Amino acid sequence: MPMPAQNLEKHLGTRPEGARDEREAATRVREMFGRIVPRYDFLNHFLSFSLDRVWRRRTARRFLRVLRRPDALILDLCCGTGDLAFALDRARGNSSARRTPIVGADFVEPMLDRAREKTRRNKRHAVFAAADALRLPFPDATFDLVTSAFGFRNLANYEQGLGEIARVLKQGGEVGILEFSEPARGPMAGVFRFYFKNILPRVGGAISGDSEAYAYLPGSVAKFPSPQELATLMRAAGFAAVSIAPWNFGSVMLHSAKRI
Repeated sequence: MPMPAQNLEKHLGTRPEGARDEREAATRVREMFGRIVPRYDFLNHFLSFSLDRVWRRRTARRFLRVLRRPDALILDLCCGTGDLAFALDRARGNSSARRTPIVGADFVEPMLDRAREKTRRNKRHAVFAAADALRLPFPDATFDLVTSAFGFRNLANYEQGLGEIARVLKQGGEVGILEFSEPARGPMAGVFRFYFKNILPRVGGAISGDSEAYAYLPGSVAKFPSPQELATLMRAAGFAAVSIAPWNFGSVMLHSAKRI
């Protein structure tokens, strides 16, 4: 069933507290994530009980058919410090060095600096470039696969972001968006909300030294489109065969689809 227009209008993009428009929202997000880089990887693993590693590996396995094609061009969008890009590279197997590097893109430069350090240290086959997900610097129909893990939610305009993904994907190319979601029902829904709204912000803020960034996280998830709403936005942007895989009692969702 199509989503009512009024519901679509509520989910234009992220709006950190105090941001009045898309430009201010993007600036606030860039500044927040730039500040938390030193403890970012540790907190991702610590606060998720290292399940974030599992979710990224499962995402990579979902796209093995594309990843193991020797000619495939792959973009990891809102890549942060590169963990999903590295999971994609590992999934390609021992022959990955003979293939085109995974391309990671993000608009937070300190994140990219950390991703490049990890690339050198772990000898991964990936390159990282500064790019705004709403205005990607890549030609039309460039990539065979575009992924994003826990970063799409931070875009200031979801429809524009999906439009850019569709633009840079080849016809028949695939997309995978891994994101948090609030469980709608079930015994874990209350547990998730309590942890996400009360424990995670306090622990994350204390360890990172940035309470604003970790107070932003639960609010951004609560305001993010529901799985069905995001699927509707994806279809409107030119994607077909949209599927939704719920993990971790529905608190994490992988949306995958093909470019028409």
